[in-house]
Amino acid sequence: MKDIWWQTTGSGNCHLVLLHGWGLNGQVWHCIEEQLSAHFTLHLVDLPGYGRSQGYGALSLEEMAGLVAQRAPEQAIWLGWSLGGLVASQVALSQPRRVQALVSVASSPCFTARDGWPGIKPEVLAGFQRQLSEDFQRTVERFLALQTLGTESARQDARRLKEVVLSLPMPEVDTLNGGLEILRTADLREPMSRLTMPVWRLYGRLDGLVPRRVAGLLDDAWPDSPSWIFDKAAHAPFISHPAQFCERLLALKDLLCTPQG
Repeated sequence: MKDIWWQTTGSGNCHLVLLHGWGLNGQVWHCIEEQLSAHFTLHLVDLPGYGRSQGYGALSLEEMAGLVAQRAPEQAIWLGWSLGGLVASQVALSQPRRVQALVSVASSPCFTARDGWPGIKPEVLAGFQRQLSEDFQRTVERFLALQTLGTESARQDARRLKEVVLSLPMPEVDTLNGGLEILRTADLREPMSRLTMPVWRLYGRLDGLVPRRVAGLLDDAWPDSPSWIFDKAAHAPFISHPAQFCERLLALKDLLCTPQG
């Protein structure tokens, strides 16, 4: 029987669901799990088809969001990194009453470059899709290396991401292709402009996958949605700058959650 791997830890009065990015799994949050679990009830997830959630194949964004939402608490802050940001955003669009706040990390409502919109060139994503069928482990490793490029700790951070991937079963090629297809085709810019819950956006200035221009464009389009840019981070700011990253999340908790007492 297929089932999504889900782990709940911590005892904070605020629930926080953490969704990882393409090719990875819930182990990627290990570097901040201890710090956050002292303040939140954390929900660590392997997205359908990734890590310990095997057997799903290629899914649409709507299907993936629906499966994850089935296991989630009735009310939570949803945080999604990269591809996980699209999944969390889709949950916010389809089940807004269950999303106390939405936090996107190094994510974009539209990952592909379009007229007047910065992003990944469509041919780059198409190239990754072609290469998956030839040498999918090497393709995943190349994609992970792109996520840390330019940071002071790039080699160390890339090694950490690779260890996360290799620590658990690799996703099937169909799952990885489906994820790249979501990154290539999804465009949530217009529907997300109508969200009414708090939407926070966190970026890395050195990110080669989500250009920092995205932050400025969305600052204009979504004036009620604050953004923060980690100056020396790339695509994985929670790995390269865990302390500063957790400070941001605790500031959000202070705004949203009634103190225990």
